Amino acid sequence: MSGTSMDGVDIAYCEFLFENGKWSYTIKEAKTIPYDQNWMVRLSQLYKQPIHLFPKTDAFYGRYLGKITRQFIDEHNLKVDFVSSHGHTIFHQPENGFTAQIGCGAGISAECGLPVVNNFRVMDIVLGGQGAPLVPIGDQFLFADYDACLNLGGFSNISFRNCQKAFDISPCNMAFNLFANELNLPFDEDGKIAASGSIHDELLMELNNIDFYKKNNAKSLGIEWFNQSFFSILNRFETISIPDKMATINLHVAQQIAKVINTENIDNLLVTGGGAHNKILIQNIQASTKTQIIIPDSLTINYKEALIFAFLGVLRIRNEINILKSVTGAVSNSIGGALHGNFSRLIGKLKD
Repeated sequence: MSGTSMDGVDIAYCEFLFENGKWSYTIKEAKTIPYDQNWMVRLSQLYKQPIHLFPKTDAFYGRYLGKITRQFIDEHNLKVDFVSSHGHTIFHQPENGFTAQIGCGAGISAECGLPVVNNFRVMDIVLGGQGAPLVPIGDQFLFADYDACLNLGGFSNISFRNCQKAFDISPCNMAFNLFANELNLPFDEDGKIAASGSIHDELLMELNNIDFYKKNNAKSLGIEWFNQSFFSILNRFETISIPDKMATINLHVAQQIAKVINTENIDNLLVTGGGAHNKILIQNIQASTKTQIIIPDSLTINYKEALIFAFLGVLRIRNEINILKSVTGAVSNSIGGALHGNFSRLIGKLKD
């Protein structure tokens, strides 16, 4: 799993058990492999590079994912059935009928020597959906004890119990990391930069008035929207200090999240993703809602999305629905994911 916050590649070795009609999981091992500077530049700039670099990077990145997966398996002496890969999103324009996550599945399979499931979002896009969010079906089967699950990744997104609805809410770590990087920091640890700044009321008002926040149906965010609708506003406030920008963006994200929470009947909310470590963000959210915020163990915080994409792969191999029209806006539920390698041995095993 590689998210829009560009922290690195999350690798999780997960075990799933289906018993008495219920799914359970264990994250047995997990690790984040940070990107070196070359990959950081290549992935962040690929969307505006010459067209021939897209398939080239897709191939090279797939082989890279396969190599680090094999290293992870060997390091922990693991017995693995298959690999499930989200890849890294370069384009996401559901309104124009396409999305693109690089990381060639054949390359992953060739390098790690295992069957691979990848490319989960395309089927839903073809069926008229947003291609996102895909996590809610995992929330439904693996985290059903919570009224809602909030993920604070590159973007913030939420899913509600029984998949009644789910959607992206706002930018999150993508914005925080961008300005932390200007201070030569990888991220805003504990929200300390935001805590050192002051709220800029005019900037906060403009951010809160972005049109996306007024949409009520299935909706998702991508880097294109971030650059055109969010970052373009920040560019008009060049004289504001980075701490003041961080403080204002932090409060803005918290207010948008709290607004969503407060419109629903939510008693408890599970919060995961890198933003769950941002103390100021959590404080700002809690200050604006009476909902109980639950921060789980560190493995679940950091690797919940990797866990759920592993689960999507299990459902794909079992030929079971893993994408829900109720949250993506597609015309029908679907089974998403492309298969690479020999799955014949697994199909019978995972059906048992």
